[in-house]
Amino acid sequence: MRHAVFACVDDRLTEALRVAVPSSHPHNAVQNTAARRSGPRFVEVMRPMSDKIDTLLKEGRVIQPSARTKAAAHIPDYDQAYKASIADPEAFWGGVAKELDWFTPWTRVLEWNYPWAKWFVGATCNIAYNCLDRHANSWRRNKVAIIWVGENGEERIFTYGELLRQVNRCANALKALGLKQGDRVTIYLPKIPEQVVAMLACARIGVIHSVVYSGFSAPALASRIQDAEARLVITADVGYDRGKTIPLKPVVDAAVQSCPSVEKVVVVRRDALGVALTAPKEIDWTDWLKEQSAVCAAEPLDAETPLYILYTSGTTGKPKGVVHVHGGYMVGTYITTKYVFDLKEDDVYFCVADPGWVTGHSYIVYGPLLNGATILMAEGKPDYPNPGRWWDLIARYGVSIFYTTPTAVRLLMKYGEDWPKKYDLSTLRVLGSVGEPINPEAWEWFYRVTGSDKPIMDTWWQTETGAILVTPLPSVPLKPGSATRPFLGIEADVVDKEGHSLPSNAGGFAVIKKPWPAMMRTIYKDPDRYKVYWNTIPNCYTAGDVCRKDQDGYMWFMGRADDVIKVAGNRIGTAEVESALVSHEAVAEAAVIGKPHRTAGEAIKAFVILKQGYQDSKELIQSLKDHVLKELGKIAVPQEIDIVPSLPKTRSGKIMRRVLKAKELGQDVGDISTIED
Repeated sequence: MRHAVFACVDDRLTEALRVAVPSSHPHNAVQNTAARRSGPRFVEVMRPMSDKIDTLLKEGRVIQPSARTKAAAHIPDYDQAYKASIADPEAFWGGVAKELDWFTPWTRVLEWNYPWAKWFVGATCNIAYNCLDRHANSWRRNKVAIIWVGENGEERIFTYGELLRQVNRCANALKALGLKQGDRVTIYLPKIPEQVVAMLACARIGVIHSVVYSGFSAPALASRIQDAEARLVITADVGYDRGKTIPLKPVVDAAVQSCPSVEKVVVVRRDALGVALTAPKEIDWTDWLKEQSAVCAAEPLDAETPLYILYTSGTTGKPKGVVHVHGGYMVGTYITTKYVFDLKEDDVYFCVADPGWVTGHSYIVYGPLLNGATILMAEGKPDYPNPGRWWDLIARYGVSIFYTTPTAVRLLMKYGEDWPKKYDLSTLRVLGSVGEPINPEAWEWFYRVTGSDKPIMDTWWQTETGAILVTPLPSVPLKPGSATRPFLGIEADVVDKEGHSLPSNAGGFAVIKKPWPAMMRTIYKDPDRYKVYWNTIPNCYTAGDVCRKDQDGYMWFMGRADDVIKVAGNRIGTAEVESALVSHEAVAEAAVIGKPHRTAGEAIKAFVILKQGYQDSKELIQSLKDHVLKELGKIAVPQEIDIVPSLPKTRSGKIMRRVLKAKELGQDVGDISTIED
């Protein structure tokens, strides 16, 4: 994910690394915003004919933090704090860990036997205890933890005290079924509070949760249950999407037929008509919890005890079960939430992700609750029942921190600026972006319609990394389209295929050079697959993204290594061509792929979604090509452009370019279990 990439480092990446040899180009700044709109925004550079990753996008605008933002930030001086954290990372991470509660202390901060890491060795802790008891045992027990709003406007509110009581009842109900530390539970729920309760209840007693997004098909759900060998499935009768009732129980029924490990199925009933349950295997959620005690002590667990398995699809092969653990994951999500979003006691924090994805795990459930935050959790789409849905929620609940995706921003761009203008967005203080590279044009739109004074935290990380790795902090100057620099304690770099650091503006491969606490510990049942991440480029964690660093050390992610297009010996990142297309006044969203070409190697084909009010025509297609010519140069002009109503995406918002390419070439599309439509 850029910024939470869900694809794996696999054979296609290995092949990409074999053929890609990055080269550097001088940085070419552009003028201010007004000048850019009338002249070339991107500058073509001279490129010799060879295999490399070319960098074409040159964004020159710099947004300085306001004096007020900088003064209020947890980290007012990034440079000083970063240097100290890299000089002694164990002291930095150990200091962060001391802000949380541990049952017994660690004897060593880090034990690193490449490529295997153990953090806070010998310590015992429990992430659910730190999310709940630490606050419920203080003045925060009556502070609002979660505000939940359903698609139909239904509202439910949980204080930290009440959330702890509900989690304890669920934990006791799990124990009553005989579940114990190390057992696995599959959670297949829509975005409702019970999803959070079930996750925390599992964590409380050392049971490993595997949350599966509720849009998955029965075969996709079954494969994840089978791999985890889950003893219990927690689901709901229905979900709601754009006013439609989506049956979930029949999906589970079909899935568990091929899952002999499943002993019980617990069902949250939302539909007034309900569903018939077959005793004794199927249990009603309310009946399951109502007789249980609201007191349940959190289990002291070794810091390396597995917390959850989250399945993420690679470009090939079966989904991978990424394993995260209590101690290190707790430390990483806690401090990134606090520092990146400059979280304060009176903030209302709204992340639009679903807990079925890693962003929801880390930045709806665990990170914010570890910080004692008030979380707004909203079911439904950003444009249903109208494109003012999220803006209305921000105004109604006084949201101060808003974490969304580039895909959602581009969707809302399509409807224009009149919708956000209808609402009072003055409570917003910090914005965030996660999912893919956010195009400079979308960045500027998001910044403008929210008041042109809220810093955008453009975050880069992955399911595998557990927490944000490259990001601004509110006190850092921003460049639209750049994820800026590494988070404290993170040593990120751009290297060639041998692992050598590249000079400024050279396109290469994004890597992390040292372990960090929130890193995955393994791939469930497949440790060899885990090793690929650390062995593809020597002595580095290879993220699978291509990137460049500018002269200020700011990182610009250019797309996936296996999405790079080779045109006449030039290797071009998809994000740059897509950004050029999105900067056209008619374009809301774009995706590009490479197609085989007899003489050029590959030709660029673009798929474009238009903004409202624009129609497909030969004149428009030519206008788009002319625009890319002006913005990037001849080498990047798409040979073909298709106007489409939608793009294949994962439910987390990542465009599935490999699906576009496979369909275009008449090939098998492979695993599409994560596709939204």
